[in-house]
Amino acid sequence: MSATKTCLVVDDSDVIREIAMRIITDLGLETKGVSNASEAMEYCRGEAPAAVFLDWDLPSMGALDFLRGAANFEGACKPEIILCATENDEQQFTLARAAGANHHILKPFDKFAIASKLAELGLIDAEEHPELLSANG
Repeated sequence: MSATKTCLVVDDSDVIREIAMRIITDLGLETKGVSNASEAMEYCRGEAPAAVFLDWDLPSMGALDFLRGAANFEGACKPEIILCATENDEQQFTLARAAGANHHILKPFDKFAIASKLAELGLIDAEEHPELLSANG
């Protein structure tokens, strides 16, 4: 495993996954993308990403199934999980928080939304990203 932090993007939409991966790479982190929760579980068991951007609406094994499995990850292998949702549904966020996703962003997201969340989590330095500083101040 390299010293560079990795983010896993889990989304069944090739377009959404590619956009998120491109933004995260532009922010200086490594990325990996998978289209379903079972691939995400397999990846996380072997690679321990720093963060997982998890689509709420996944086919077959859903986001809650992934979150239940992620609860069993050991110590340093536990990634920060960011739920990516299309609706601002507080009940959905409450379920996700209870299952282990302490963060969320809404789709469609942009570079500012992803960078803000990664800075909040300490995975990137906001001072190295002028677009965040100018938007906040």
